[in-house]
Amino acid sequence: MIFRAAFSLTGTCLVALAMMGCAGTPPDEDPVQIKQKDLDTRLARIERVVANQSLLDLANQGESLRTDLRALHNDVDQLTNSLEASRKQQRDLYADVDRRMKSLEARGVGGTVAAAGSGDTGSAAGGSSPPASDDKAYQAAFALLKDSLYDRAIAAFQKFLASYPDSQLADNAQYWLGEANYVNRSFPEAQAAFQKVVDKYPQSRKRPDALLKIGYCQYELNQWEAAKDTLSKVATQFTDTPAGRLARQRLDKMAAEKH
Repeated sequence: MIFRAAFSLTGTCLVALAMMGCAGTPPDEDPVQIKQKDLDTRLARIERVVANQSLLDLANQGESLRTDLRALHNDVDQLTNSLEASRKQQRDLYADVDRRMKSLEARGVGGTVAAAGSGDTGSAAGGSSPPASDDKAYQAAFALLKDSLYDRAIAAFQKFLASYPDSQLADNAQYWLGEANYVNRSFPEAQAAFQKVVDKYPQSRKRPDALLKIGYCQYELNQWEAAKDTLSKVATQFTDTPAGRLARQRLDKMAAEKH
């Protein structure tokens, strides 16, 4: 009985020790769980890296878009300035046309009165007003130009200059012949016409505008150095005139275009 009791006690102790050993192994030391936690940690780290890279890409794209937007703003500003310069040139052109038309009308009335009082036939010599046929031919050519009938205006101004080379309106006709060719994009012909204004009529009030348009023609013909020389001359000699200001604007445009 002593042996049987000792065996029973020993068995009981072994069972108790086994149970204690099982209870002492913590769950988090399970190799599967440890591996899973390690994988979760690595996956979270990779996700953070990917997320940070995506944010970096988005930031780079945003900066690129801002750069493109700044470039577009610059282009818009340049186009706006160019458009405003063109509008101003047109306003100055039509203002000059209006002044000259009024001057012609006044001279026509004065010439008629003088002829009626003195019996003068109204020849162009001695600074008298142009003959009626002279004035009508000029007005007809100019009307074609205003109606954008440029080819017909060119022919009409050429005919006027051939018929009335000594007319007081000859310098104007020569200038508008250049303008008709210019808007028709016949730049070599326009340049030659404007050059005649400068050479043949040095005292003409159209001389600054003719020089300006020579520079414009040289610009359109990619004659960069010649254009810069001509426009610089206009900007220097006629600083406070519309021609001088337009010359400076075109020089600024050429500098921006790196010509």
